[in-house]
Amino acid sequence: MHDVIISGGGPVGLFLGGLLRQSGVDVLVLEKRTQRSDHSRAIGIHPPSLAALEGVGAAAPLIAQGVQIHNGVARTQGRDLAGLSFSGGRTAYPFVLAVPQTVTESVLEQRLRAHGSDVMVRGAQVMRAHDDGTQVTVSARIRRSETDRHVGLDRSMGPDPGIGPGRGVEHAGDTYAEFSARLLVGADGARSALRSQLDVATYSRDYPDTYLMGDFRDNTGDGATAVLHLEPGGIVESFPLPGGVRRWVVHTDALCGQPTAGSLAELIRARTGAVVDPDTNSMLSAFTVRSRLARRLIRGRLALIGDAAHEISPIGGQGMNLGWLDAVALAPIITAALDGKPSASALHAFERSRQRAARQAVRQAHLNMALGRPLPRAVMAIRNRALAQLVAAPAVHNFVARRFTMQ
Repeated sequence: MHDVIISGGGPVGLFLGGLLRQSGVDVLVLEKRTQRSDHSRAIGIHPPSLAALEGVGAAAPLIAQGVQIHNGVARTQGRDLAGLSFSGGRTAYPFVLAVPQTVTESVLEQRLRAHGSDVMVRGAQVMRAHDDGTQVTVSARIRRSETDRHVGLDRSMGPDPGIGPGRGVEHAGDTYAEFSARLLVGADGARSALRSQLDVATYSRDYPDTYLMGDFRDNTGDGATAVLHLEPGGIVESFPLPGGVRRWVVHTDALCGQPTAGSLAELIRARTGAVVDPDTNSMLSAFTVRSRLARRLIRGRLALIGDAAHEISPIGGQGMNLGWLDAVALAPIITAALDGKPSASALHAFERSRQRAARQAVRQAHLNMALGRPLPRAVMAIRNRALAQLVAAPAVHNFVARRFTMQ
């Protein structure tokens, strides 16, 4: 019997696990991936999240491995339109930190495992969960090698994966096990199996926007500045990464079925004039955009956080940060509930406040995408001039900077 089981060992699940362990909570994190992906997905850590990551001792090591983005600039046809400074925020961190997600997960997992080697099981896919009103029983399929590493899992042989709590049954090359906990948190991503199993309804919207992104060696001379190229053919975003690498994100007319580094490099050159070397490409991905908000974040002894609760457009880099702020809000409620303190009203307030934050993030992402859509050249020129005049006003500048950094 654990206090809390967290389904999902991505950045949000790892962070919540670390927060709870530091409060003395017995946590078990179950992650279906056997190893971290080396695909550099989410890269931006906003100032409020850096302040939150201090709570598990992760801020300093991440800052040491990342690039501090203190400024951003909007550019068109090689000319700077407007600049943004991120130094006027309300936290101790006057920058956005750019660091690959695989590095972020590595640091958070190290912080979690500092509390014991048995706090996380990799290769453990949650198949179903049952809430009997007093505890939650989770059934998981576990890769055999990962089972051997989990301290305290009693393995027994048998043909039936319907087993008792804490026991393992080897079946068809995998081990099936059941774990029990007083509470269960679903941090298992946008395709959350727990959300689907519990039939939690969602508000969903598919956007027409499509993008192609890739990482290349940085030869722009823009250093640690983020650049938004506002061009008639669609936006081109450019962000610095550690190791002299730069990420490029390009709005495309349609989803690229078979993207190549060369095709992305040509899009970048045609719209911005910047020349990137296709041979230095280290990541390439084409994607569509969708938002999906769960109508309920609390169901009995289950809570949903992160992408399981709210899938946000990646344009603007809000999703991972929003999940961390979910965890910050939920952790003290969990510890209070485990201590026997009334939690119903606190959970209700958590659900309302995090849904409100998610709706705001969706609106911000919608604006970000609208800013990047193609426009006729004459209309684009008028829009860009108006944008430059607005951002030049100090009040507007500070407001936009805070919105871009989730402050």
